[in-house]
Amino acid sequence: MAHIAAYATPAGPRYGLLIEGVLYEWDGHPLADRPGAPGKALGPLDEVPILPPLLPGKLVCIGRNYAAHAAEHQAAVPDEPMIFLKPPSAVIPHSVPIRIPAGIGRVDHEAELAVIIGRRARHVRREEALSYVLGYTCANDVSARDFQKKDGQWGRAKGFDTFCPLGPVIATDLDPSALAVRGVLNGELRQNGNTSDMVFDVAFLIAFISAVMTLEPGDVILTGTPEGVSAIAPGDMVEIEVEGVGMLRNPVVAES
Repeated sequence: MAHIAAYATPAGPRYGLLIEGVLYEWDGHPLADRPGAPGKALGPLDEVPILPPLLPGKLVCIGRNYAAHAAEHQAAVPDEPMIFLKPPSAVIPHSVPIRIPAGIGRVDHEAELAVIIGRRARHVRREEALSYVLGYTCANDVSARDFQKKDGQWGRAKGFDTFCPLGPVIATDLDPSALAVRGVLNGELRQNGNTSDMVFDVAFLIAFISAVMTLEPGDVILTGTPEGVSAIAPGDMVEIEVEGVGMLRNPVVAES
């Protein structure tokens, strides 16, 4: 397994390999190259200007994919995956603040496993679906609950700038079938789920989505959140942890 992180340089974005908490230079791109030998050490992850793992063309999200989360919102478990989209402009990397606009009401964190597509996928069979995956990362599907209820659809509630933290790394060669997914707010564990509890597993989701829309390299699928979502506010710190990937950490601030 490799852990690949994007970081900023004066010459533009580059990719590095995270090994035992230290990021090393790597002369490659995850959509084109297999991870090779690491180069010069750049330092601990939190001391390097981390970027989103990739800038996706689209973010395809799944609602109510954990039965217990559906229940905490008094909602039915769907018979088929519920697809909605988040705009790429919502994406921010590890450590960059989530900005809460004034007057939008309750805003929740949602810890999720994110799937990064590695090659073009259209009408993919479930049995072959995981071969289209580049890797996995952590996601926070930040949601404005009042707008979600008011609008009857989720585009505005889920689409604000900064409402999709992704990262900090791409974990390759990971089995997504039984991974712990946790959401921590100000040091307190709020979400403690496992991908084994998904209503629709990762392979099923790729097959289902690719029958609706073509998935391009770099596209991201957010696979749903376990129970325990809770409200966030300026001054909070939100941490999303996925087993085998790492921890995505973002402070919360007021929109200035």
